[in-house]
Parts: sequence; structure tokens; C-alpha cells
Amino acid sequence: MSDEQPPSRHSPQKGWVDKISHLLTGEPQNLEDILEILREAREKRILDGDALSMIEGVLQVSEMRVRDIMVPRAQMISVHKDAALESIFPQAVEFAHSRFPVIEDDRSKVVGILLAKDLLAHVLHNKNMTVESIMRPPYVVPESKRLNVLLKELRTNRNHMAIVVDEYGQASGLVTIEDVLEQIVGEIEDEYDDHEDERYIIQRNEQEYMVKAITPIDEFDEAFATQLTSEEYETIGGYIVHELEHVPKKGETVLIGNLKLEIIRADARRVYLIKLKKLD
Repeated sequence: MSDEQPPSRHSPQKGWVDKISHLLTGEPQNLEDILEILREAREKRILDGDALSMIEGVLQVSEMRVRDIMVPRAQMISVHKDAALESIFPQAVEFAHSRFPVIEDDRSKVVGILLAKDLLAHVLHNKNMTVESIMRPPYVVPESKRLNVLLKELRTNRNHMAIVVDEYGQASGLVTIEDVLEQIVGEIEDEYDDHEDERYIIQRNEQEYMVKAITPIDEFDEAFATQLTSEEYETIGGYIVHELEHVPKKGETVLIGNLKLEIIRADARRVYLIKLKKLD
């Protein structure tokens, strides 16, 4: 009896056979093969850059889960269920969101969703009415749900926001249909975004600035007396990705001396907007 064993499916021999088979058939064997074919199509100008970017986004969405893009609980702009409508109206105007999670004791327990249009419809007639009386039931999803499944459910149920819960049933964040779509098409600007202001750096007060990720690194250095200029990146967004060694999620921070940089807008491919705060 021979002592030789047939090569396992993970052996070098098997891998070599697979490579030869792939070369002969020309058929993609996995997701990376598909992406490689699409990128070759882009180089041959069969696809344009925007089309390739969206196709890559669709493929990424099928691999990503809700936890990858959700707004963390600590960053949720919420309202208390017992608050009078009149008391939260200034908050609704300031943040200009169309929906707000409604909490009971703290952000870990979301009991409803307040729609801005419902607030506007009632606040003028009964200012003392509480949020609980007009809130709508929350749509709840687990952190592990795949984004492509979530997108289908949101469209089917006509929901625009889902509350994300952990294994203990506590709210760990929220996700909107816009957050999912941005993974495919890139950033979607709100109607109240300032299209006129073309400045890279906008000062909000003595300590806070909003900085576009495309700010040239030399302009950032000049504005904040830093020395970040390098041949390895051209923008402050590029610097952040270089430092973290990954594309950061919304809410991640980077420290540069006494400057705290917080990611405000980002998707799976790039950073868009950064909040800079000067620390004491």
C-alpha cells in the first residue's frame, strides 16, 4: 500500500491546479476576480470611473454589516419621551434632522422615533404635548445584519431609520437608508448643506473648526501651525488614512499635538468632513 496521500484542497498542488484552470477558463472564481475584471474594463474605458465606483460599492454592501456603518449610540441626537414639544423645537431646528430617536432613561433604551414633520404638525397647536404622544414605533435591527438585507427591508417597510441593538437588546446606535446608499454612491449632500462656501476650513468658534478632508496639507499646516507636509499624501484626509492605516469610520479621532480631529462624514472608501477642536 502506498504511503502517499492525495493532496488536500488547501495544498500547494491544488492551488496550482486552480490557477491553471482559472487561466484556461477565464471565469472569475471569487469576488476579487470579479473586481479585477471590472478594473481592467475601466482601464480599457469600457466602464467609466463613476460606474466602477458604484459597482464596487454594491459588492461591498453585500459583504458589510450594520455595525460597520452605524452612528454609535454616544453620537445619537435623541429626545426624551416625556419632553414637551415646545422644549425640543430648538434642538430640531439646530440639527435639522428629519428623524430623532426617542429615549426613555438613556440612549441605550430607544422607545420610538420622532419625525420632524409630526413635530411641526403638532407644536403650533399644542406646545405642551409630549414627544411620547406623537412618536412612532422604532424599527429595530441587530448589529450583525448585512447591509444588502437591511436596504431591502428598509425599502419594503418604507422605513428610513433603524435602531441598532446589541446582543442584550440595548440600543448601540442607529442607521439610516441614506447611510447605506452612501456606501454605493458616495456622500449624499443634504439640502441644507452649504454649496456656496468653497473654503476648505471654516471656523465655528474660537476652539472649533470644520475642515474638508480635501484640504491641501500645506494649507492645513499654515492654518494650524503644524508640520505634516509629506510626499506620501496631499490632503489632511490622506494624512488621517496614512496615520490610522485604514479608512476611518464616522466618530474616529486623531490627535495632532493639541488638535483633536474627529471624523464627521466618511464612507467605506474615503473621508469627507472633519471637526477640529483645539484642546486646552
